[in-house]
Amino acid sequence: MMSRVSQALAPVLFLPHGGGPLPVLGDKGHEKMVSFLRKIAIELGEPPAILIISAHWEEEQATITSNSQPGIIYDYYGFPAAAYEIQYAAPGYPGLANEIYTLLTANGIPARLDEQRGFDHGMFVPLKLMFPHARIPCVQLSLLNNLNPRMHIALGKAITALRSRNILIVGSGMSFHNLKAFFSSTVDGRGENEAFDNWLIETCTHPAIAPEAREQRLIEWEKAPFARFCHPREEHLLPLHVCYGVACVDTPTARTVFNGEIMGRKVTSFLWQ
Repeated sequence: MMSRVSQALAPVLFLPHGGGPLPVLGDKGHEKMVSFLRKIAIELGEPPAILIISAHWEEEQATITSNSQPGIIYDYYGFPAAAYEIQYAAPGYPGLANEIYTLLTANGIPARLDEQRGFDHGMFVPLKLMFPHARIPCVQLSLLNNLNPRMHIALGKAITALRSRNILIVGSGMSFHNLKAFFSSTVDGRGENEAFDNWLIETCTHPAIAPEAREQRLIEWEKAPFARFCHPREEHLLPLHVCYGVACVDTPTARTVFNGEIMGRKVTSFLWQ
């Protein structure tokens, strides 16, 4: 049975968005991921608004989309024409954007609003599968281009009050993101992939890990087994740090809600609820 506190708070979800538009285009290597996203959306229900932290947006300071009708950014290349015809006309939410800006700056985190930027595929690919009607207002929050894990946890902690507003917070990245391993016939790395995945699951879900130790493990994630093999660059992991920061005060332990293969590699999703 859920605790009284967790019932009053919105869930926080770190999910994989897969390879570019491939999940939406019916790619066989994404079938398990697509099935998971559709099922988890049913479990979560329909929130009044969604905040997305996407691996595909980095800025010098925390930046928030504030347009009421953001467009789509096709931030990928080399795919069939259908990939550039995908639509997801979810409305923006300027009021929520301003609230996030206020929370960040009140916590000493420099921030700015961006009225021009649209939604990237880290947002529209998973949400098109989860909430295909595109009627839920959405806001995107950027990563910081310094890729500092401690600062991304702080980013999440600054906006934790959004959970009491029932805002669904989604970190959209990948727990494994080595493109050579995904697409090369000569790089295997399955053992490395599994070792890091096991470490990440233990770090995020093991109830015996003290909160301070859990946070330190995430800050020092490069010390994990084969960390730099699994993340040559960490932008796809850092949305998880933001999610942890949002959730850790009230829900320090996540649960694994997906642990399956995407394009032949083990990938995991976590839910704090």
